[in-house]
Amino acid sequence: MTRIATRSYSFRDAELLRQKGIHPVLARLYTARGLTDLKDLSSELTGLILPSGLLHIEAAAVFLADAIDANKKMVIVADYDCDGATACAVALRGLRLLGARVDFIVPNRFEYGYGLTPEIVDLTAREKSPDIIVTVDNGIASIDGVEEAKRRGIEVVVTDHHLPADTLPAARVIVNPNQPACGFPSKNLAGVGVMFYVLLALRAELRKRGVFDAQSQPKLDTLLDLVALGTVADVVKLDANNRILVAQGLKRMRAGRMHPGIAALFRAAGREARCATPFDLGFALGPRLNAAGRLADMSLGIECLTTDDEGRAWTIAQQLDAINRERREIEAGMQDTALALLDTFDPKSNSTISVFDDSWHQGVIGIVASRLKDKFYRPTITFAPAGDGLIKGSGRSIAGFHLRDALDLVSKHAPTLIDKFGGHSMAAGLTIHADKFDAFAAAFEAVGRDWLSQSQLERVVETDGSLEDAYFTTQFISLLEEQVWGQGFAPPVFCDDFRVVNQRVLKEKHLKLLLEKDGRKYDAIWFGHADGLPDLARIAYRLDANEFNGVTRVQLLVEFAEGA
Repeated sequence: MTRIATRSYSFRDAELLRQKGIHPVLARLYTARGLTDLKDLSSELTGLILPSGLLHIEAAAVFLADAIDANKKMVIVADYDCDGATACAVALRGLRLLGARVDFIVPNRFEYGYGLTPEIVDLTAREKSPDIIVTVDNGIASIDGVEEAKRRGIEVVVTDHHLPADTLPAARVIVNPNQPACGFPSKNLAGVGVMFYVLLALRAELRKRGVFDAQSQPKLDTLLDLVALGTVADVVKLDANNRILVAQGLKRMRAGRMHPGIAALFRAAGREARCATPFDLGFALGPRLNAAGRLADMSLGIECLTTDDEGRAWTIAQQLDAINRERREIEAGMQDTALALLDTFDPKSNSTISVFDDSWHQGVIGIVASRLKDKFYRPTITFAPAGDGLIKGSGRSIAGFHLRDALDLVSKHAPTLIDKFGGHSMAAGLTIHADKFDAFAAAFEAVGRDWLSQSQLERVVETDGSLEDAYFTTQFISLLEEQVWGQGFAPPVFCDDFRVVNQRVLKEKHLKLLLEKDGRKYDAIWFGHADGLPDLARIAYRLDANEFNGVTRVQLLVEFAEGA
């Protein structure tokens, strides 16, 4: 079941914002999202929380500054998703700007799995001979890997943002806003954000040592296009601090001041960097980078982000685009199989979904889990074969169901079921033995039934209520697009009653509509939905500026509709 709801907001708070010069609709949207202080609207770098709030960041800065001074060799061990790739690129570019001797390695996810494993330490030692390993977007769970590095005389600096287990690795320094006793006000930094903060602290330490002054110091804001991409693509909450990082990155992209790889990814995706939005980063650039880690080798994606050669960047971006098309084909086939397997799935009697097929590709299961979660609105885990009798699962969750905690509970109740697991509240991964799939599915379902009420299993389309006729304009759409919307700061969705004047199905899967409200007609489209609407309908919609034959007109993108 799906229903439309309207976000509540304080009229008084919205009025106070309006009196301070905020557009009346924006004042209402901000207040409904809990933003009532003008300083939280700042998109200037001066508004960033200071690095000193991150636990151990000064220790990391001193250690890295000493290492640069001693000309020690650092190797970045990256993760294989977009956050990991951008964090690696930020680390490589930033550390080189600050005088470090640095290289990187990114594990092939199918051979080595996730994080700093003993096998990765062995590979890194053999291929790169580092004095120091710096992890980005991983490492907080790598207890055995850190031990192996120490055994070999390699120091480890962990930079990560994932939730830690009860025991932390015995690294030289750990910087992670989510580690115990870290009082950093934003727990939502992505891996790339954590690495950017480490660079800020390191630069301050080098300044203190007289290596350079405020005038001659390297400009780290040149890295913000990479920080913005990783932050949006990793779907972390866009709190005030993350919105500043993203806004600054988008500003650089729109001004054409971005790295060649980012420019090439815009071009390969057929998007205009001069009007870049968070949507472009999350749905056009991010998936093309992620495709390399899913199907091939993320070092290709990292090279795209670290090369200064525009020709090379364009060649790689085209390769990434081709890999992404292949990923889409694999995903479509897997989705068809999943829907066939779930043919008898009854949402009324199931709180969760666990599904496995031995033909599936483990690089794509996360996306399929996400699609199934969207379709059925249930916490979903999809599994693919991982060799040696093991299967790998990737999960996506719904509001109010903390996926990593759920897996933790399953493993506490049945210690032999899960080999390993990790992740966040909304996304997590795990490995189990194939012959334990049914037992796991039953244990996971038991947690779902225990934790989720019927009302939580009902999808709610949250809207911002009615939009006055005066704001159905391309100018108002431009104003909305200037803001940084995203995870935890939801893009505006409005809701009104319309008369359905005309409707037809495009390409057998999209509903094209002509709607009328207060005597005005509006074009609208409901993507991926082919069922007709009644003559009168309550419609939740987003505003879109649709350009056709050189003319830009307002179009409504339907999110959901019900008979009015």
